[in-house]
Amino acid sequence: MGFTIGGIREIRSGARRRGRSSECTAVAEFTGLWGWDVVPGARAAAGVCSCGRPSCREPGAHPLIFAPQVPAGATLDDVTRAWSEYPGAAVMLPVGQAFDVIEVAAAAGRRALVRLERMGLPLGPVTVTPEGRTQFFVAPGAAAELKGLLYRMGWDDPVSLDLRGIGPGAFITAPPSDRGGLGPVRWLRQPALDSASRPPEARLLLGTLAYVAHRSRA
Repeated sequence: MGFTIGGIREIRSGARRRGRSSECTAVAEFTGLWGWDVVPGARAAAGVCSCGRPSCREPGAHPLIFAPQVPAGATLDDVTRAWSEYPGAAVMLPVGQAFDVIEVAAAAGRRALVRLERMGLPLGPVTVTPEGRTQFFVAPGAAAELKGLLYRMGWDDPVSLDLRGIGPGAFITAPPSDRGGLGPVRWLRQPALDSASRPPEARLLLGTLAYVAHRSRA
């Protein structure tokens, strides 16, 4: 996609020169460098969602249905114009296009990440949410294949391991946005040029994730 270290510096220095918010800078990195679409999301305060629906089931943890998607490739200027319409919006990433997500309890995810790094396996970005979940970015299609992959590896279904596949139609909250009024989502492993646009196949990570999740629940 033509991403360069120089491009990262240009976005960040451009934000400083023009007084852009750190939020816009982060979104511009997602679109312009990592090749991800981004959607402005709702925020929550005292359990009340900014979407305005009294019966909202996911306060502060869903896209704003009236906000347009900011497409991959959007520049810092594009992002600033889009975000000026929705100040304070959370940053939401659509799942199933550039990546799927495998989610596991935070403690198990942290331990698995250490093992995977020691093993030298390819890794994509990894986040941790304030609800106590770790999210591993993997190649698209993983969510639909998760149960079958686990079965072939000799594991039971994902529910028994507290593993969850997140795929097309879902959205996740991106760092550094607040998740449902509970606190910010944080990177455990930040995006990198060699992994953001080409996240690893789930099968490369799943054995370790399943093993650590099983030990944690036991």
